[in-house]
Amino acid sequence: MGDIFPGNARLQPGPVVTKDGLEPGAPRGALRGWHSRGYMPHFDSPHVVQHVTFHLADSLPAGVLARLEEELRTVPPERQDAERRKRIETWFDAGHGCCLLREPAAACLVQDALLFFDSVRYRLLAWVVMPNHVHVLFQPMEGWTMARIVTSWKSFTGRRLSSLLPASQRSNAVHRVWHREYWDRFIRDERHFHAAREYIHNNPVKAGLVRCPEEWEWSSARLEPGDPRGAV
Repeated sequence: MGDIFPGNARLQPGPVVTKDGLEPGAPRGALRGWHSRGYMPHFDSPHVVQHVTFHLADSLPAGVLARLEEELRTVPPERQDAERRKRIETWFDAGHGCCLLREPAAACLVQDALLFFDSVRYRLLAWVVMPNHVHVLFQPMEGWTMARIVTSWKSFTGRRLSSLLPASQRSNAVHRVWHREYWDRFIRDERHFHAAREYIHNNPVKAGLVRCPEEWEWSSARLEPGDPRGAV
């Protein structure tokens, strides 16, 4: 398993170089290290296994996020990232928003998009499509950045998911299906890898949607035993 994440254990948090994560004068499309797309820092590298979460635009309203950030001011700085992630994931699991991905056609569309370029642009290691968000554990392949991969998933599925939205939400729907940000965490080592994969597979159970991970249709937990992306 160690060859899955050769560079992960050596990573240390570093400064955000630029908004695009490129040194001044670096060519566009260059592979990025630490960078920011807004209010979330990201680490992008083809040598790192990533746990990425992206969510529907209406599942986390701006007002809720602003209130959360205000509440986090009372939390010690070293605990804020973990507490932010915990509270946001609890919010997602409560089923806020239209939960478009609860529809089988929508969930299937997203799952098929994740699988389409597996072993071409990235190594897909685990995933789950929840009613209002998606978790993916993957490793970008050489020449592909995490940001470019996630953008392609959201762009391809967003255009098609917009037609499944309620009529009242279809105005400019392509730009509003997914929230522009995503949440990522690079995998530090093998123990962290197994914990992340277990979390992904158990998310439907934690949210009260099924009794065991294998019952959720839109997840790698349903794969045959022996598949490296399968159930833990």
